[in-house]
Amino acid sequence: MGWGEGRASVNRFRHVPIVLLSAALLGGCFQPLYGTSTETGRPVVRDALSAIDVQQIPAAANTSEAPLAVQIRNDLLFNFTGGGYPAPSTHKLKVEIFGNRAVVNVDRATALPSVETYTLRTTYSLTEIATGKVVVTGRASIPVSYDTLGQQRFARLSGMHDAERRAAKVIADNITTRLASYFVSGS
Repeated sequence: MGWGEGRASVNRFRHVPIVLLSAALLGGCFQPLYGTSTETGRPVVRDALSAIDVQQIPAAANTSEAPLAVQIRNDLLFNFTGGGYPAPSTHKLKVEIFGNRAVVNVDRATALPSVETYTLRTTYSLTEIATGKVVVTGRASIPVSYDTLGQQRFARLSGMHDAERRAAKVIADNITTRLASYFVSGS
């Protein structure tokens, strides 16, 4: 190993003490999202989330959105309570969903779609029950693509339903994260 190679490896690690010092100084400034309160030892965010009453999500019967509305609501309830019992309601959450499909790629030989995209969009609002004040509003959107496998109709339907379920799970997780952030930061 020559002089230039040894010097390059030393310069590569020169910033490590600065990073470690910064992390030590800023370590007390952050609160873990699902941490516990120092006074009670109880999870603060989990308690706040479990006190949210998730309203039924409106969706027309016999549409592709109907099962997604149920899945999103169930995912939200599980995310908020962890599978336990909900706390007495302090807030109510209203969610609306809208979905659409688009053909991304068409097979030239068969003139059938080979790749499609399903986009699920939601709007939501969190209302304080005691005051009736809307404290959080937001939108979430997720596009997911799936292969339609040409002429295989049942494979296409299976891929489409899987894409819808994946989109619903991501939407529920996005809403959960946004509301958890609200309860930690207050905005």
